[in-house]
Amino acid sequence: MNIIDDIQLQYKIGGIANKMIYWNVGLFLLSIIFFYQFKTGGFDYPDWLAVSSDPNILLYKPWTLLTYAFFHYGFLHLFFNMMVLNFSSRLFLTFFTQKQYLGLYILSAIFAGLCFVISFYFLHQSSTMVGASAAIMALLVATTTYQPLMELRLLLIGYVKLWHVTAVILLLDLLQIQMDNTGGHIAHLSGAFFGYIYIKLLQNGTDLSKIVDKIVCFFDGKKTMPFKKVHVNPRKPAIKKVSKIIVKDKTQQQIDEILDKISQSGYDSLTSEEKDFLFQSGK
Repeated sequence: MNIIDDIQLQYKIGGIANKMIYWNVGLFLLSIIFFYQFKTGGFDYPDWLAVSSDPNILLYKPWTLLTYAFFHYGFLHLFFNMMVLNFSSRLFLTFFTQKQYLGLYILSAIFAGLCFVISFYFLHQSSTMVGASAAIMALLVATTTYQPLMELRLLLIGYVKLWHVTAVILLLDLLQIQMDNTGGHIAHLSGAFFGYIYIKLLQNGTDLSKIVDKIVCFFDGKKTMPFKKVHVNPRKPAIKKVSKIIVKDKTQQQIDEILDKISQSGYDSLTSEEKDFLFQSGK
């Protein structure tokens, strides 16, 4: 199996968080080819990709409220965002579904983009913005709102509560909002606010992610599937014992064993034969 097949397999068997990281990294690599200015040493994104603080531009290019959330200004910008995205995604998906993840990512990016445009309009400033930070903050704050006392083990620090980590990040944004990257900090705080509101509405029975799900299903021609409700904790119904024994076929059993190995030790723990087998089975 070559590296391309390896990447395709990881993308295929990975969840929504894994796919989101692949999209961000892949689009960043493409942006180097098309938008990196080697003379100045920086990126120059057009206003049909980056969200502009000019309402007139946004009016004619509304899709930029989403596209900006998949591009970055540099390697370090991408690297740190993907680190926090991976961290926040694992926490969020512990309690919520992949559809809710996708819905929150998209809706929070749109909301933060609008807040950026409105705030810069009243500040009489002009700028453009790219980056996934607002959506990442929404994921982190959403999880913190739902499970603030969740314990995390941090290197060199030890065990801390999730709300401690989130509070420090939000405080840094507040302290730096007038120093530099004002638009970015406004977007971060806007995304955080949306994540909080999203969970509060979800706990009251309103799932905003259904908006995104209906749009996706409309273009795919599929019916919407029910979402996980987090505000109800019903008892599991008793499972009747059945005397019939269901035997898996040998191929499916081997696939299940490999997937169990991935969940316990990670994809890199697979042998080359196991990777080849899984890739061929997925075709």
